[in-house]
Amino acid sequence: MSRQINVSSSERMWSLIGGSAVALFGLARGRLSGMALAGLGGMLLYRGFTGYCPLNAAMGRNSAESDPPAEPEQYFNRGIHVEHSVTVNRSAEELFQFWRNFENLPRFMQHLETVKCLDAKRSRWVARAPAGFTVQWDAQIINQEPNALIAWRSVGGTDVDNAGSVRFIPAPADRGTEVRVVLDYIPPAGKIGAIIASLFGKAPEQQIRQDLRRFKQLMEAGEIPTTQGQPHGACR
Repeated sequence: MSRQINVSSSERMWSLIGGSAVALFGLARGRLSGMALAGLGGMLLYRGFTGYCPLNAAMGRNSAESDPPAEPEQYFNRGIHVEHSVTVNRSAEELFQFWRNFENLPRFMQHLETVKCLDAKRSRWVARAPAGFTVQWDAQIINQEPNALIAWRSVGGTDVDNAGSVRFIPAPADRGTEVRVVLDYIPPAGKIGAIIASLFGKAPEQQIRQDLRRFKQLMEAGEIPTTQGQPHGACR
């Protein structure tokens, strides 16, 4: 009997990545517990290769169909929350203008491959995932305060539901600007996706900390962007 595909392409990707990692770890560990892990890895591999999940079928869930954007409570129940800040010795206006052109973000966010501005509020993001895969989503500006705040969230059917904001706060004693980033996202395989990703050195807390360190180095090194020779997309 044929079985309908009920797992999205991004979830299948994470199942293959996670299944491989868990199966190899279980086989290397040996013993009964290792064999149990290897069995779990095999189930994830089956899910990834076939696109069919018995649990999804039992719940009447079909993630292969486009889902609407995640609701706020989904971020709380299933999502990953990351916050980090860094003080940069530049004005809030300079930092805001650089960040507001999202096409600049791959210059210091290593997990981003490209960001293309579609119009003044919408952009398309492509990010690197473990094992050479990529994921992509469209995002839209949902709140903006000049030189103070940029907030965005994913829209439409996306590989990764996510939302984020960055605040630019003048630091005390004229020491530059505190850049405070908050990210919330739902990995394709839920929280287990973040755990699997961390096995490949992609823990989100470590990632955003390193990204902001590179942002600070970029901005303080005098490489303040100008329109000449820099990305100049529509999202400004």
